[in-house]
Amino acid sequence: MAENNYHVRNFSNKDLTELEFLWEETGMGEDERGDNLEVILRTIEAGGKLLVLIVDEKLVGSSWMTQDGRRMYLHHFSILPDYQGLGLSHMLMNTSLEWMREIGLQIKLEVHESNNIARDLYVKYGFHKLDGYWVYIIREL
Repeated sequence: MAENNYHVRNFSNKDLTELEFLWEETGMGEDERGDNLEVILRTIEAGGKLLVLIVDEKLVGSSWMTQDGRRMYLHHFSILPDYQGLGLSHMLMNTSLEWMREIGLQIKLEVHESNNIARDLYVKYGFHKLDGYWVYIIREL
């Protein structure tokens, strides 16, 4: 894969179908998450960013960063299975961290305990496990 065949850029509305496919293929596309275009645009307007990784004009990765004024949250960091193991996650992570460092807030993420590949990546980039914390959520209000 030639270097000029891939790049990271900001999400645009026209990416939605490919983005939904990516999230479905990587286990992040469950309906109960409520991640739709309206939510994406609202989080971007509130100071977040959604980056997409493009390889040969195909959307193959995402990194969604939101904030609450206190912390940045990194979620939906994903690469299509056929493109994993090629080093593309490093390009996406470096671009994500560069932008988040400019904001200057702490960065927090959640990762499933069985996702060893992602956990190893996050540790490599300086993330630490918050011992003693459980994660709770109310999906339906």
